Amino acid sequence: MQDIRDAILADDLAGISSMTVPESYRGITVHADEADMFAGMPAQEKDPRKSLHLDEVPTPEVAPGEALVAVMASAINYNTVWTSIFEPVSTFGFLKRYGRISDLAKRHDLPYHVVGSDLAGVVLKVGAGVQMWKPGDKVVAHCLSVELESPAGHDDTMMDPEQRIWGFETNFGGLADMALVKTNQLMPKPDHLTWEEAASPGLVNSTAYRQLVSPHGANMTQGDVVLIWGASGGLGSYATQFALNGGATPVCVVSSPEKAELCRKMGAELIIDRSAEGYKFWSDPETQDPREWKRFGAKIRELTGGDDPDIVFEHPGRETFGASVYVAKRGGTIVTCASTSGFMHQYDNRYLWMNLKRIIGSHFANYKEAYLANRLVAQGKIHPTVSKSYALEDTGEAANDVHHNSHQGKVGVLCLAPEEGLGVTNPELREQHLEGINRFRGQ
Repeated sequence: MQDIRDAILADDLAGISSMTVPESYRGITVHADEADMFAGMPAQEKDPRKSLHLDEVPTPEVAPGEALVAVMASAINYNTVWTSIFEPVSTFGFLKRYGRISDLAKRHDLPYHVVGSDLAGVVLKVGAGVQMWKPGDKVVAHCLSVELESPAGHDDTMMDPEQRIWGFETNFGGLADMALVKTNQLMPKPDHLTWEEAASPGLVNSTAYRQLVSPHGANMTQGDVVLIWGASGGLGSYATQFALNGGATPVCVVSSPEKAELCRKMGAELIIDRSAEGYKFWSDPETQDPREWKRFGAKIRELTGGDDPDIVFEHPGRETFGASVYVAKRGGTIVTCASTSGFMHQYDNRYLWMNLKRIIGSHFANYKEAYLANRLVAQGKIHPTVSKSYALEDTGEAANDVHHNSHQGKVGVLCLAPEEGLGVTNPELREQHLEGINRFRGQ
């Protein structure tokens, strides 16, 4: 691995294809025999630092249509938090089900799970039949893994019955020195970004693109008022940028003055600090308070000059969903994913049906949507939101930050990259966008 890393750091990639691929590599794992280690504990008390391990694992076979990638950097997503605390279910059930579909898929059904759904790195090896990618290519990866043997997925690959999220529902993910991906997950690395910056947008940027911009999601148009929960976070920070870039008006909901300032730095003007306003959407664990929905809606109209949101960008879930349905305009859209505060949503259906509102479920993105979202990053129109990076061996600490929402934007993880700031090959473009690239740093 050291020889491979040295070649990448020296940008000497011509001979990568002739280098020996190691028989094993470092990967961040969870273990099947520890799946019950947090049984009976409240979710917030479950500690990813106890369940995420840095192990030496065997290098998997590279099958047709696949690539083995040397991972320079990765990032933390909420699905790694869920994996680490074994909620809502253990991911070993996903791996067992995947393992049943074919002999090649059996590779994924192991007593350990190498996690992670983002990467930036260099292709080391490709399987038979691959034409678009070769060893030495600098790449990022999106996390959609599909088989595409069913007709259902050929209009929108997210509808493939064998659609999975790589590194969450498959093995050999990106929080490692190497990762195994299908080559239709690969996209060109934006050349003005460092490894950790390039790794960080993949999952959240593509998710926000489909959820907000794509016709499969809210189909945002110029002039739309878009309410964005967690607008400075990993997902919301990209939604805020897409709204601003697409001529919409974001109303950014945050939980502190510091997060409000980050939204202002992105260019947003309408901001609600929910902590300062003291909204309590639940009067007790089982009962919501509609008076607080109304107070929240009044604040939105105060900021917008009387307009309700055309679109509500929903991802907290249980805690906020009742309010989201209430405040959306007549005929408006609530587009939802993730549910980081709980999956069992409750809302008053009168405000949905009698006001002709729509709820759209959105999950990651298809290849075209992921490619278009990555192209905007490569063009410098959407910027990464890395606030800090951890070494691979400290992934548990990084995941704990995300678990407890003590982070801003995205938290990066350095895998083979020995330090931050490496991998830039277009310094001229970088200089043009340096302020935007760095706005989350040190937060």
